Amino acid sequence: MGATGLAFGLPLLLAFNAPPSPTVLNEFASLGLAGSWATIVARDMRDSPANAFPLLLCALAALLVGLAWSSLVALPTSIALGIGATLLASGLVARAASGITQHPLRTVWFVDFCWTLCAAGLVSSVIGCVQVFAPAWPDGEVVARSAVVGRAVGNLRQPNHLSSLALWSLLAIFALHALRAMSGAWACALGLLSLFAVVLSGSRTGVVGVAMLFAWGVLDRRLSRGERQCLLVTPIIFLGLWFMMSAWALAFAHVFGGAGRMSVEGDISSSRFAIWSNTLSMIAREPLAGVGVGEFNLAWTLSELPNRPTAFFDHTHNLPLQLWVELGLPLGTLVLVLLLIALWQSHRRAWAHPGDDGVARRAAFMMVLMIGLHSLLEYPLWYAYFLLPTAFAWGFSLSKPPSNRASDSADSGQRQPRAGVARALGLAGVAMSIGAAAAVMDYRSVVAIYDPPDNAAPLEERIARGQRSPLFGHHADYAAATAFGPPKAPLSPSQELAFKRAPHQLLDVRLMIAWSQALAAQGELDKARWLAARIREFRNPGSDEYFAPCADAAQAAQAFQCQPPTREVHWREFLRR
Repeated sequence: MGATGLAFGLPLLLAFNAPPSPTVLNEFASLGLAGSWATIVARDMRDSPANAFPLLLCALAALLVGLAWSSLVALPTSIALGIGATLLASGLVARAASGITQHPLRTVWFVDFCWTLCAAGLVSSVIGCVQVFAPAWPDGEVVARSAVVGRAVGNLRQPNHLSSLALWSLLAIFALHALRAMSGAWACALGLLSLFAVVLSGSRTGVVGVAMLFAWGVLDRRLSRGERQCLLVTPIIFLGLWFMMSAWALAFAHVFGGAGRMSVEGDISSSRFAIWSNTLSMIAREPLAGVGVGEFNLAWTLSELPNRPTAFFDHTHNLPLQLWVELGLPLGTLVLVLLLIALWQSHRRAWAHPGDDGVARRAAFMMVLMIGLHSLLEYPLWYAYFLLPTAFAWGFSLSKPPSNRASDSADSGQRQPRAGVARALGLAGVAMSIGAAAAVMDYRSVVAIYDPPDNAAPLEERIARGQRSPLFGHHADYAAATAFGPPKAPLSPSQELAFKRAPHQLLDVRLMIAWSQALAAQGELDKARWLAARIREFRNPGSDEYFAPCADAAQAAQAFQCQPPTREVHWREFLRR
């Protein structure tokens, strides 16, 4: 399990992080280790890609075309490079998984993958128990602290991510038992722990995932009677664990974070209905070309949406809507259709093959389907540590059926091209690992801004160095825009660059206030007033001081943020190259 475990398991367990991004080190680990894994796998590849694999390749190419266009228009190169590298890495992993030698090594690789997800899920489940039952124990570096009292978040620090990982672990345990790699007693015990982690996460997405396990048991008649019964009783056990936790919290005056998650009072969608409504409005405004890959947050924040949710959303929390709003309906629909056809092909192959091969394929298909379901409510595939295991499972489920090795050996004309592809994939894996290591070194330049070491250089110098980072300059831009009080004309070169790039990462209230002040200082009053009006829509307490002058008539007459814009300002007018 060595290479596979490191590549797909370790990034899911890493708690240590460095500001400003809480997950970037997990993603670097995922990219670098998966590159090394692909290099190892490439040495054993002898099969040409599955007939359905080009569908994934075409979908990837369409996404990269959209990304390139967005980068040419306005998206900062540093952000585009990160997105592009992750997309290419997913294609590499899927291609490597689809070309794994079919027999017997093919099953061995998948069993290793299942053991990896099982181990990662179980360790995360134990961490979740600690976070709920002994919240003072986690140190924040080996075991992450939960920011939500009474809810388990694992080392990924998000309840929904822990839920998805635990559900993957359940599927892996089921596959290991069906492939006779795990005894029934161990499968029951470990499966119960993974299911308990879903309960502790309090994730409503997890509830839907448990229902999907039940549906698999109902529909898949190729499973043995015992295997189907295990899937069918999963929701009953889940409900029992849920009520047990609720009773424990009530009896001992503890908090169970999931207790109020299913309440019909308030907004059960956690503002998702509102953001989906906003997204549909944006699609209607720009249906053909979309707003651009990576530009949803900027376009949404700067558009007039009086009924917007008050949280700052950087994703739509729905994969089809995300593709449509960023790529436009034509290209977004093309990507979705290609992905759906590839998913259907994966389903067909999974249910067409008998024996262990069929069991492995169906488990891989269910892993893809599970995270796809999660992607209708969240955005897990924007994280490399979820995207790359998904790429493995999808590529594996699309791989060709076992073939006659004798005939392959006789066909030397076919073996040479395949060897060439394997070498290319191996070199790409090496490049991926080297690139991830270089990115870690580059990231240090912005860490020094937010977590300065002893005897650090002055802040201005650290920001200037960070802004020169080819991959993370936009993080330094945020500091340049917000760290030195209200901007005044003329803006420094550092501030000019900051307000050009930083808003493309995430517009929060602090950056929006600084940007509006910079626009006003430069005489662009309509843009400044438009931005102030958008700040007011968020109703964020952080803007109270900013709007304080509006309570006094004399000050309000002079303060730009208290005055309405004289015209409608389209969000694209804020883009500056």
